[in-house]
Amino acid sequence: MAVCAEGMPCWVDVTLADVEAGKRFYGGLFGWTFEDPGIDERARARWSGRAGGQATFVNALIDGKKVAALAPKLDGRMPTAWGVYFATDDAAALARKIRDAGGQMVTDPLPLPPLGTMAVAADPGGAVFGLWQAGSHAGFEKRDQPGCFCWTEVYARDKNRTDPFYETVFGFQGFDLDLDEPGQEFRMWSPAGAEPGPDTAIGGRSVMGDAFPVEMPDHFLVYFVVDDCDGAVSKAVELGGRVQADPFDTPYGRIAVLTDNQGATFAVLAEPAETAETADRAEAAEAAEVAESGEVAERPQPDRPRETGT
Repeated sequence: MAVCAEGMPCWVDVTLADVEAGKRFYGGLFGWTFEDPGIDERARARWSGRAGGQATFVNALIDGKKVAALAPKLDGRMPTAWGVYFATDDAAALARKIRDAGGQMVTDPLPLPPLGTMAVAADPGGAVFGLWQAGSHAGFEKRDQPGCFCWTEVYARDKNRTDPFYETVFGFQGFDLDLDEPGQEFRMWSPAGAEPGPDTAIGGRSVMGDAFPVEMPDHFLVYFVVDDCDGAVSKAVELGGRVQADPFDTPYGRIAVLTDNQGATFAVLAEPAETAETADRAEAAEAAEVAESGEVAERPQPDRPRETGT
């Protein structure tokens, strides 16, 4: 898989008090299977040191492809929450840019060989997000399909602090949606250099209004694709989760906001039929291309050693 462009959402993980319980919940909801991430002993020592003892995290897979990770809470005071990571070629340089733009670093860049380098930052409103500088792990191996990440947005109190921050740090191009309901404000972000608009958007910003508790801080919400929004809601409740926002229809599909059985909040999206059909055709074309390249790779190539990867 190619390394994601600068500023693209490239990975998500959830921090949980009980990773095994998380595996049962998300395995039951999305059909995920799980594997050890394969970090080397230096990285494992760094991770365990941050936790104050032995700690492991697991990758979540669909069809053998990485889609997310479940990680143990390194401190009981940490929130139980989903987090999104944005790709960068230079985590240290981006950390300096974040500080210059009014944000702060929660965790300075931390090498996790051979996977890559991670960091955790907070924007001026306090919304927490991650940075990922790819090594052997480039990020999502599958997305925009059922059970996979498809979207993220930051919920902010003050758009006049939030918008300039992300548009300065990542070069996002903003596009304000014309919403029917008064008082609602939503801004889509497209990557630097792209024509801003829904067709190129990779994330967004929503303004928190009176419906949100005053004590709720700015935060990111992560979305996963499902075939059936209402069915996913029922399954989540059956598995011990809760419903934060009942299913509702939008031009982009049917959405619900859920909380897992440990308190981490996320959203599910069932895309409109025509969008899902387009995605299915794209996945079929990708599978055909992979199969074709695999057939070529199996032909004798005596001058080149067989390549292996994690």
